[in-house]
Amino acid sequence: QVQLVESGGGLVQAGESLRLSCAASGRTFSSYFMHWFRQTPGKEREFIARISWTGGGTIYADSVKGRFTISRDNAKNTVYLQMNSLKPEDTAVYYCKATSPGREYWGQGTQVTVSS
Repeated sequence: QVQLVESGGGLVQAGESLRLSCAASGRTFSSYFMHWFRQTPGKEREFIARISWTGGGTIYADSVKGRFTISRDNAKNTVYLQMNSLKPEDTAVYYCKATSPGREYWGQGTQVTVSS
């Protein structure tokens, strides 16, 4: 069982930056791929980024490529999402997810609001 708690969301102006954190419980954090998703009302949850066990492999959605960076610190059981050059369309609830074969865990989400 893994429990995930996101933090770092808030209200910023367009062009500013935020760093989200997702802290995981348990001693097996390094065995999970970690992901960030986001969701706005009335829309499906959208994939943003994924990072492999050691952090050596990352992939991004085209909508955030070049602006967002996913990273992890396995010693701290934490995954991060550095978000730069934020746009109003980045406004959403951001969720982290942990996956391993046959298992999937979600956090409760953190709100990010970008004003124009």
